[in-house]
Amino acid sequence: MTCPPRTLVLPPRLTASARTLRATALRRGLRIVEATASAVPEGLGRPGWAEGTGRAGSTGCAGSDGHAVHLHAGPSFADVVAPTLGIALLEAPADWLARLPRTLTQRDIRATTIGEAYRLRRPAFVKSPNDKSISALVYADGSRLPGPDAVDPATVVLVSDVMTFAVEYRLHLLDGAVHAAGQYAEAGRLRLGPADGDALTFGRDVLAAAGETLPSAIVVDVGRDDEGRWAVIEANAAWASGCYSADPDRALETVLRAAGPATALSPHDRAFVR
Repeated sequence: MTCPPRTLVLPPRLTASARTLRATALRRGLRIVEATASAVPEGLGRPGWAEGTGRAGSTGCAGSDGHAVHLHAGPSFADVVAPTLGIALLEAPADWLARLPRTLTQRDIRATTIGEAYRLRRPAFVKSPNDKSISALVYADGSRLPGPDAVDPATVVLVSDVMTFAVEYRLHLLDGAVHAAGQYAEAGRLRLGPADGDALTFGRDVLAAAGETLPSAIVVDVGRDDEGRWAVIEANAAWASGCYSADPDRALETVLRAAGPATALSPHDRAFVR
């Protein structure tokens, strides 16, 4: 039986990374659906959606209709669209970074509520674990965080010591291996390039120590400070992450696994659905 080509759903406004993945997906025969609205009432081929189709191809059937639908988008769009399309979004647990051993983070990191973080009386780096609801910044103290009038005090945040990275890399992890990688920053500024051997080695160390605590497809950012210490910066959902200078074919493979049919989930990945 010939299966219909897989579909990749994209949001209304495309980042440079999304355009790269779009071109890669088309070349590989995926059907592209670009939203012009952030909701999916019925089906994909209705008014309000612009479709593009690459080469026809058999890519493996999944889902009750034999058609696998995937997604690459930010959390706000994904949260609206994914349930309607039967897409399971994989992500790391909210406290994953805080549970890593100090040897992998080189700094103290706590998962707590923003209500508790208001009590901070020192500079700290504070961010949301899996979205952008709390801007990822160094806050002078807890009083500088968004107040309870803007954010539910029970909202979980990650609070960490401030650490400056000389160079930063994005690792696309798939099935317990570093599947794609690239440099994205140097001295805090965007600077794209290949991932060096030390970054890849550290990525494998992270997987050896904590791979079982991650879904089968995820992005992990790592970096090296001026003293030569390697550390995990954060984990990000592959379906919402830019590919920067990583091989786009291999980055796309990670995205497709990270946001695909819920009916195709492995037993391991069921624990990591957003």
